[in-house]
Amino acid sequence: MTNFILIAVCILSGILVKRYKALPEDSFKAVNAWLINIALPAVALKYLPQMEWTGKLLLPLLMPFLVWIGAYLCIRILDRFYRLSKQNKAVLLLTAGLGNTSFLGFPLTQAYFGDKGLPIAVFYDQVTFIIISTLAIFTAVKASNGGTFHPRTTLRKIFTFPPFIAFILAFVLPPFISFDPVRPVLDALAVTLVPLALFSVGMQLPLKDWKTDRGLIVFALSYKLVLIPLLLFAGCLFFSLKGLTAQVSVFEAAMAPMVTGAIIAIDHNLNPPLANKILGIGILVSFFTTFLWSLVLPVIG
Repeated sequence: MTNFILIAVCILSGILVKRYKALPEDSFKAVNAWLINIALPAVALKYLPQMEWTGKLLLPLLMPFLVWIGAYLCIRILDRFYRLSKQNKAVLLLTAGLGNTSFLGFPLTQAYFGDKGLPIAVFYDQVTFIIISTLAIFTAVKASNGGTFHPRTTLRKIFTFPPFIAFILAFVLPPFISFDPVRPVLDALAVTLVPLALFSVGMQLPLKDWKTDRGLIVFALSYKLVLIPLLLFAGCLFFSLKGLTAQVSVFEAAMAPMVTGAIIAIDHNLNPPLANKILGIGILVSFFTTFLWSLVLPVIG
């Protein structure tokens, strides 16, 4: 219960700060900078060295790609009937194809599955980041006017991204050095992730004009919150893939659209209002849908 109260308080605090302009409009960027450069690397270094490597980790490795590919195929089918603009297709892919696997995924995974689920969520999130840094950027550049794609720049972004560096170090260093001397520091830094991430989400929720583009919003959220996790859940049942890894992987796949995906769409001027609405409504609705998934997932426990 404490975790759910924390989620509600932190998100509501962010909403109220935005509503009453208690902080400058772009203050969430400073919060995000702490999360990306300090808190997320600390979480990776705290949990990943303790992870037990098994074949089951193929699930959190493959599922983010399946979510992205499924979104691409569904958008192609929708386009055959409604002839979407290239901007709207890109927005749908950048929102429906990417989950909020860290800022929301970590606290919700911790709330429903405890600390044991966090290493799996961290692993899933790093794979999602690889998709963001490659396929997502490519999608946004291609859909924007006059954009060019630079593979070298993309690779540099990947290998200089602090959580990704921490992700690599968490696997490379443990055989040679012990993390025990710095574990108290990592614990103190990692604990800031959940409240600040939720506070940041609250500060970025759009507060008005949610009624336009209903069809596209319903399509994106129906896919992201219901259809794709249902298909992945059915796949786990069919192939008898069970246990905590399967549960957390499907749960992460059921997360709301990712903040970063919407930001990429907005930065490339790909229908920013639609991106914001899918993001904001998706985050709010996902609290209900992830609760429902938490009731279903014990079937593959």
